[in-house]
Amino acid sequence: QVQLVESGGGSVQSGGSLRLSCAASGYTYSAYCMVWFRQAPGKARAGVAAIRSDGATSYADSVKGRFTISQGNAKNTLYLQMDSLKPDDTAMYYCAAAGFLSWWALLQGSAYKIWGQGTQVTVSS
Repeated sequence: QVQLVESGGGSVQSGGSLRLSCAASGYTYSAYCMVWFRQAPGKARAGVAAIRSDGATSYADSVKGRFTISQGNAKNTLYLQMDSLKPDDTAMYYCAAAGFLSWWALLQGSAYKIWGQGTQVTVSS
């Protein structure tokens, strides 16, 4: 089993940057796909960015050009560099892991069975 722990959330002003991290431990080789989701109060959970071990990535339209997903060399740490943050980016951010997924499924929450506890990001205007 894989365990995921997020960190790096916080409060920032609009236009600022944050870098989220997700540390994976346990049976990490099974985490072939990793993703960042977010959920704001009263809103549905939404996929933000995903990466597959073969390098394929997928981004939500709302974050393209502002967020960058990456993995550490050992692929046991997932990152999300968030630049040009907006108040609409305010949410709890979760990382999740899954085995192999087709590219079209990378941002689908139902495809992921292993989740972290989340880290809060708050962007003020």
